[in-house]
Amino acid sequence: MASPILISLDAMGGDHGPSVVVGGVKAYIARYGGEGVRFQLHGDEAAIRAEVARNGLPTDVCEIRHTDKVVGMDEKPAQAMRRGKGSSLWNAIEAVKLGEAQAAVSAGNTGALMAISKLLLRMAVDGLERPAIVASWPTKRGFTAVLDVGANIGSDARQLVEFAIMGEAFQSAVHGVEKPTVGILNVGSEDMKGHEEVREAHAVLRTDAVPVNYTGFVEGHDIAAGTVDVVVTDGFTGNVALKTAEGTARFISGLLKEALTSGPMAKMGALIAMPALKKMARRIDPSSVNGGPLLGLNGIVVKSHGGATAEGYGNAIRVAVDLARSDYLTKVSANFARLSAVLDTAEAASDKDQTGEIQS
Repeated sequence: MASPILISLDAMGGDHGPSVVVGGVKAYIARYGGEGVRFQLHGDEAAIRAEVARNGLPTDVCEIRHTDKVVGMDEKPAQAMRRGKGSSLWNAIEAVKLGEAQAAVSAGNTGALMAISKLLLRMAVDGLERPAIVASWPTKRGFTAVLDVGANIGSDARQLVEFAIMGEAFQSAVHGVEKPTVGILNVGSEDMKGHEEVREAHAVLRTDAVPVNYTGFVEGHDIAAGTVDVVVTDGFTGNVALKTAEGTARFISGLLKEALTSGPMAKMGALIAMPALKKMARRIDPSSVNGGPLLGLNGIVVKSHGGATAEGYGNAIRVAVDLARSDYLTKVSANFARLSAVLDTAEAASDKDQTGEIQS
């Protein structure tokens, strides 16, 4: 039997607070069974307890830790770090730091979540600057892990290589892909395409120095096609791509709704096709696959969409449980250590060459 897992939840985070968080616990248990999983909910005890009763959850499943302090959705990260101690978000992450919980989930302020997570948990290895947010992108082949989708506006070559390592480990842990293929998002597949950072990362990943199954550059259309299992990019490009895909999905859904309500015959056809259409709408929208882990931390933290439904929040819990039960952190740390040794050797050799050129 799997070891018991405790998931720490920021019950006050997001647009709907305890109603969705507690509803998400119920949705997770209903869909995945919940055997061996318990929850620690941080926030207003009265509000949380009322939702636990309303959802009919057993009292031994949910432990409530009261606090009346909440980080606002509009607070800046610096403010959250200064004033956030003792808040539901802070306490949820601190439970992971103290070893009480194996993972934390929050639908709250993204910037505050990242800042407080980094402050309390630190990064997995020295040299990592910030976590990367990964999105599970629906494709023709299942799901592709895309990172970064918003944590880092710009990324140098080393960070892109680090994203490849983290994304590969995530795809294996959460989606069960045995040896995920990895590609770097670029404006073309040729070696000379793209800016210096992507070309440098491409050169490192093509060697045997980094233990990932790297296949080369991929383009925008390759994401939905599922050409590779992991797509690596900087946070600016990744976030633009994600928001574009979400907007396109809503646009297509709107066109279908307009077409299927255009007349009596269309409406009759819509009634017959509605189950299949709803399934398609969920399939093409990246935001429907809720739960984006902050990769690179010395601990597991999962970001849920602020406006997630209870079903969506339940999926974020599933991601947290899957990561907690996997060897993700051990695998990533080992690969980072190997990468650091390789890059340090390469940098030393480069410095030696430059010194030799100056002396000569």
